[in-house]
Amino acid sequence: MSYLTSPSPLTLSGARVRTWSRARKSETIGARRRRLKDAMMKPLCYRYHSQRVLAYAALVVLLLPALWPTLFSLLLAMPLHTSSRSGTLLNRDTSLLKGKPVKSSGYIQVFLDGGLNQQRMGICDAVAVAKILNATLVIPYLEVNPVWKDSSSFEEIYDVDHFINALKEDISVVRELPPEYAWSTREYYAVAIRTTRIKTAPVHASANWYLENVLPVLQSYGIAAIAPFSHRLAFDNLPVDLQRLRCKVNFQALAFVPHIINLGETLVKRLKHQGRVHSNEFIKEVVDDKVSRGSGKYLTLHLRFDKDMAAHSACDFGGGKAERLALAKYRQVIWQGRVMNSQFTDEELRSRGRCPLTPEEIGLLLAALGFDNQTRLYLASHKVYGGESRISSLRKLFPLMEDKKSLASSEELSMVDGSFFSSQPSITMSACTATSSSLPPQATCIMLWLDIGLTRT
Repeated sequence: MSYLTSPSPLTLSGARVRTWSRARKSETIGARRRRLKDAMMKPLCYRYHSQRVLAYAALVVLLLPALWPTLFSLLLAMPLHTSSRSGTLLNRDTSLLKGKPVKSSGYIQVFLDGGLNQQRMGICDAVAVAKILNATLVIPYLEVNPVWKDSSSFEEIYDVDHFINALKEDISVVRELPPEYAWSTREYYAVAIRTTRIKTAPVHASANWYLENVLPVLQSYGIAAIAPFSHRLAFDNLPVDLQRLRCKVNFQALAFVPHIINLGETLVKRLKHQGRVHSNEFIKEVVDDKVSRGSGKYLTLHLRFDKDMAAHSACDFGGGKAERLALAKYRQVIWQGRVMNSQFTDEELRSRGRCPLTPEEIGLLLAALGFDNQTRLYLASHKVYGGESRISSLRKLFPLMEDKKSLASSEELSMVDGSFFSSQPSITMSACTATSSSLPPQATCIMLWLDIGLTRT
């Protein structure tokens, strides 16, 4: 009889039914035992495989430093904090501020734009950032300003040897990169996206931001170039040592080159002379010692009413439709239309105090402050917007007004022709800092910087 299928118990005899039932029961018990055994073995197998995976993972971690040392050192170098909002550095980081680091973490390059004042602030920030990162600072690169088109270098304005020596106890400073990093130039970063360039530094970034974003680049490549770098370090919530270092850079480390200092001192002597300069013949004369020791007072005015300032303000200065169109075109060329003030009317801008003072308005302000037509005024400006027609009203109020061209000979000015714009305010700074810094009536020089702070309503 064929048993291709399980027979029904109804087709079998009693003996066969009992035999078949026992076989079926035996088969059922065996199947249950096998299923139970499989169920017990599965967790054991799973645990066995899990342990093997963990063992392999541990082996990889142990071998990682040898197989990939760069990545391993990078992971160890990451700061322990996770937020860049806090201005407080960890103890591990504040220890970097105690003195010059034994070993540098790499080279820091900064590219500074703007005028002399903005570049000077950027230099102070660059030294502080180098201190935060334990990095070696390369002498900052001064960008060519699209407005003044000045190509002055750091070395043409500041005494590099004095700068390096003044900061030798704080950070390492080098004139140029070593040969292996000679490729890191302004031109190199201008043509393509580079991994060693930091271009996302926020305005007034915290110290922790640099630890989180720039330090890994330094440790991976040995160099980091930060551009742009204007106002890229916060003033608040920084360690006191960093703030002191900033002040040290500004008031001690940054010294003008000798010929700028000498020319500034010469201008001071001539400004103190009570007579009026009419020609270069007087300039070439040796100033009498009694005159140089005189007590003549003078006022230095940095008149920031250049074309870029007038255009950026988007204000109406009375020149009609032609002037408004010309300034709008200039804004488009220099800032590609990205000027916030251009969305407001002239009335709105004036009500908010966003329009710069004209030379005539500055003259009225000085007269209201008590300066009369006997005040000797030294005018420091690049090129006043509107030319002599704009300055004439100021000159009528202050007939004893001078500038570097009326006080210095062509031979003396030729020494700074290569750095025309940057040297002019530096000469002005030198002329004022060479005299008493006391307030009137003891002051020999009063210096007014009318960039943005004084506006009209």
